[in-house]
Amino acid sequence: MEAYSTWKSLMFRLLATVLYISLTHPAVTEAKDSKPAYTNFVKTKCKITTYPSLCQKTLIPYASSVKSNSTILCIKALNVAIKGARDASVIVSRQKEQKGITRYEAAAIKDCMEDVKDAVYELKLAVEAMGHLGGEDKEFQLSNAKTYASAVITDADSCTDGFSGRKVNPDVKDIINRSMAVIIKLSSNALSLINHLYV
Repeated sequence: MEAYSTWKSLMFRLLATVLYISLTHPAVTEAKDSKPAYTNFVKTKCKITTYPSLCQKTLIPYASSVKSNSTILCIKALNVAIKGARDASVIVSRQKEQKGITRYEAAAIKDCMEDVKDAVYELKLAVEAMGHLGGEDKEFQLSNAKTYASAVITDADSCTDGFSGRKVNPDVKDIINRSMAVIIKLSSNALSLINHLYV
């Protein structure tokens, strides 16, 4: 029974690692058809982000559709963050299946899932706001996009805070912390691009 529990714990960790790699090392089929100028555009823009290496890995695949459009780049970054948050939600929800989960841990996982759900919703609102920058209320929409992207980081922090300072299964805590780190990094990069949109 103990061997099974250890195996199951290892499988969860493996799943988290695989999903993390899929987030940070996306398929580059689109990038193959990109002009060097478009790829260089993305690389240059990524330099101002919090995590430039991750920015390049996740956004260069979209260089051919971004071309030299900073607004589209921001939207792509937000969409990448949405995928990251959705994948994190799957990882978090599966922690409930861990053997020996305490009542407190189950409650913390449930709260975390709500935080991630809020994060996905706010990222979608940010994408919607970015899509309305051509209107008369451009500044208002841009401010909304920044607010929503910032709120996502707060949501991810709220999830990890729910597991801090308490006795929690270290494997569960590690997997959730890494999942939230992905959301924070991807959202931080999107926010950086939005903040520098007209700079």
